Amino acid sequence: MIIRNKENWFKMLFVWHGSVLPKLPPRLALLFVLSVGVVFFNGRIFFFKIPLNPTPLTLFGFVLALFLGFRNNVSYDRFWEARKLWGALLNCTRSLARQVLTLPKPSIDRSLSQHFIDLLVSFTYALKHQLRDTDPQQDLKERLNETQYNFIISAKYKPVMITKLMGEWVANTHMAGRIDTIQQMRFDENLDKLAEIVGGCELIISTPIPYSYRVLLHHTVYLYCFLLPFGLVDSLQWLTPFIVVLLPILL
Repeated sequence: MIIRNKENWFKMLFVWHGSVLPKLPPRLALLFVLSVGVVFFNGRIFFFKIPLNPTPLTLFGFVLALFLGFRNNVSYDRFWEARKLWGALLNCTRSLARQVLTLPKPSIDRSLSQHFIDLLVSFTYALKHQLRDTDPQQDLKERLNETQYNFIISAKYKPVMITKLMGEWVANTHMAGRIDTIQQMRFDENLDKLAEIVGGCELIISTPIPYSYRVLLHHTVYLYCFLLPFGLVDSLQWLTPFIVVLLPILL
């Protein structure tokens, strides 16, 4: 999760990066031109006056508010689920690191422990790049040996392949007699949790809001914005274009 620094309340009014505003200017310009045309022709189309007042727009706006409220709830639920998954990832990786670093020193030397820690750190970087669809080569090359790097970089699901390498490390360590069966089971439990976290993150990123709902909301918003100038022109006159442009920003 990207955490941004808290801005002054006045600066927040002009925040551009990270908001939806960069995508709005072409649409706002279209609405502004439409509103100017509506005011100029006094709400007439081919000499026919559109008999629209703010009352039906209020009812229409209530329905729109329900749609937007549902979308906001869905978006926040996805954010909250992602927050819990990333918190679980933090706890699980800490547990695995503690398990490795507290194993008896005669049985596990420092290089063997560091090898597992490198795999664990590489897992978090690989998952981050997998979810953001970015290039993981630099982060993985710094933490994996050449054989592991070539194996992981050619895989489609890199975090899953790294859990496979960690599982092999646990199995080989158990076969060498360095850890007992109970310790192996504890490692496997945490590795299973890592796999569940990967699946949960992939579920969020691969399951967008239903397309039919997005289309319905899209049509409703545009219909409301295009009808709004006709409902405000008689009462606001030349203030209409500015109010119509301001409303989508607030939505």
